Amino acid sequence: MSTVFDDRPCALGEGPLWHPQRKQLFWFDILGKRLMTQVDSAPVEWQFDEHVSAAGWIDTETLLIASETGLWHFNLESREKTLITALEAENSVTRSNDGRADPWGGFWIGTMGKNAERGAGAIYRFWRGELRRLVPDVTISNAICFAPDRSCAYFSDTATQQVMRWTLNSSDGWPEGDSTVFLDLRADDLNPDGAVVDAQGNIWIAQWGANRVAAHAPDGQFLQSVEFDAAHTSCPCFGGADLTTLFCTSARQGLDADILAKQPSNGMTFAAHSAGKGQPEYRVIL
Repeated sequence: MSTVFDDRPCALGEGPLWHPQRKQLFWFDILGKRLMTQVDSAPVEWQFDEHVSAAGWIDTETLLIASETGLWHFNLESREKTLITALEAENSVTRSNDGRADPWGGFWIGTMGKNAERGAGAIYRFWRGELRRLVPDVTISNAICFAPDRSCAYFSDTATQQVMRWTLNSSDGWPEGDSTVFLDLRADDLNPDGAVVDAQGNIWIAQWGANRVAAHAPDGQFLQSVEFDAAHTSCPCFGGADLTTLFCTSARQGLDADILAKQPSNGMTFAAHSAGKGQPEYRVIL
């Protein structure tokens, strides 16, 4: 059973990150251009002048933050923001979307058109100072996450209704060969959004428009789903003291006034206790 963790509605909630050192959840409202958290159960947020969407942790006080123009070194205490590398900064059509640190200390980040223009985005990996484009012609980048045994990465272009799996080199984490279809959700008309892999290697995928996060085994078998009181569940992560709380962001984007009046929790951030057992988020190594 899930409950509301934070009742501030996001236009487009995304990118939840449980900081393993701070024991604190961070997440984004992409369209609201803000990073959000709680301190002693009180709401805290940082406002930006451009879209921000995903983060990885560098140390106790510092996050890597992905924005529509770059990857940034952001100090939570001083609020100082320093550019690490540009990300499609010359392209006014696109913004950052889903992203996550990988087991080697790299950071994968997807981009997409601000109006979901077909094929406008891409998926990149930043590692050891290099930003390399991995997947071109992406419409809505999502579901970036990694198996705990370092064997593979997952990702999705939501517009295809498929989740892909990609074998990774064990020494440096770069993809090898071609990605293959892991899940094909077209028959059920389900839209994969953000995702996270638990300690057992199961992948938990938010399904936009379906009020839920669905868990699948490494062989693709459906295991269970966790329901949330929001139509557009957008991205899950595991957190809490023992990593058994499944947090999930949601969105109000695309919902009309009647739906929002009937279900005002749309856009809020949720928590489902004892849903599974997560793995700690990997540290970004610059």
